[in-house]
Amino acid sequence: MINVCVLSVYCRIKPHPKKWSIEDNCIKGASVQPKTINTFCTKSCFLEVNKEVFCTFALQFFQSLFMETVLSGIRPTGNLHLGNYFGALRNFIEMQNRHNCYFFIADYHSLTTHPTPGDLHGNVRQILVEYLAAGLDPEKSTLYVQSDVPEVLELYLFLNMNAYIGELERCTSFKDKIRQNPQNVNAGLLTYPTLMAADILIHRAVKVPVGKDQEPHLEMARTFANRFNRMYKHEYFPEPQAYNFGKELVKIPGLNGSGKMGKSEGEGNAIYLADEPEAIRKKVMKAVTDSGPTEPNQSKPEAIQNIFQLMKVVSTPDTLAFFEEKYNSCQIRYGDMKKQLAEDMIAFTAPFREKIKEISANNAYVSKAAKMGKEKAQANAATTIKDVREIIGFKPF
Repeated sequence: MINVCVLSVYCRIKPHPKKWSIEDNCIKGASVQPKTINTFCTKSCFLEVNKEVFCTFALQFFQSLFMETVLSGIRPTGNLHLGNYFGALRNFIEMQNRHNCYFFIADYHSLTTHPTPGDLHGNVRQILVEYLAAGLDPEKSTLYVQSDVPEVLELYLFLNMNAYIGELERCTSFKDKIRQNPQNVNAGLLTYPTLMAADILIHRAVKVPVGKDQEPHLEMARTFANRFNRMYKHEYFPEPQAYNFGKELVKIPGLNGSGKMGKSEGEGNAIYLADEPEAIRKKVMKAVTDSGPTEPNQSKPEAIQNIFQLMKVVSTPDTLAFFEEKYNSCQIRYGDMKKQLAEDMIAFTAPFREKIKEISANNAYVSKAAKMGKEKAQANAATTIKDVREIIGFKPF
């Protein structure tokens, strides 16, 4: 155990490691105001902490000074699939080297649509394992469980005090959810946007990777941030913006002939990273096709285009070109194409599948990763809540 005020902090700041020393109210190698160093010392001084935990916290603190903070979450309502990987995870792995990243498992959010989960802890653990297996590094990013950071709920409460029923009821996702499940119109669904805003603002994130369906929620998060700043006359929360990956995102279709790959479309619609080979073969062989083209170079119906799109992301260019030629010459045999697609998917997911099994069997590593993420996320969230309480006017006696 160490007293953190008396050591030099080694931060792996790319492109080259630098040694940062707390000395004479400054940090060697960077122009940082004394107030910033005092903030760091206030957070860490007189705390007897594990050296590894402290160094990770120190890295996170200095990353927050020089890197944009990015946040994203996923609900633990099913395993990760190819759509999650190509649409988000692959980019997250790149982002963790360039940004101060927070990735969380949204177990509170899952209760809005699954209020009585059969095994919530097991579901959360599985997503954590699959995040780690896909390449997220708990040393580089903050990977945590939403319910491990109770400060989120306190900020959620404060934001709800300044959110209006009318704007929440007009939210498109709320209308969709009550139309899909009129027997479960709960307050959590109504205030879903304020909880999402609390997730973002608790870490004062400035960038959030979101899909089209979540853009209205991000706009509401900006509204709540600006409203707080305006009401309390304090420019505290930044305006979170949508994260632009700088390239066209890969859209992964499902196997049911229309729409994107997803959990809500049924078990057979998605190929999961943890799927066993035989399960993949069965799903792919049941994929929707038609009777085949009737004239050369005929345009592809959506269901057929989906099969080719899936092959494009998991197969070799030569394999894709072979079946493109067969389709254009009206000689395609969908059975052969689906068999090849299934084997290519099995080969593509094999490293993930093996890594998932390896990490899942290592309880000590999973617990260590969860604890590390919890401590880093809590440390940052506690500072935000302390500031928010002071801004609103809560003071100790």
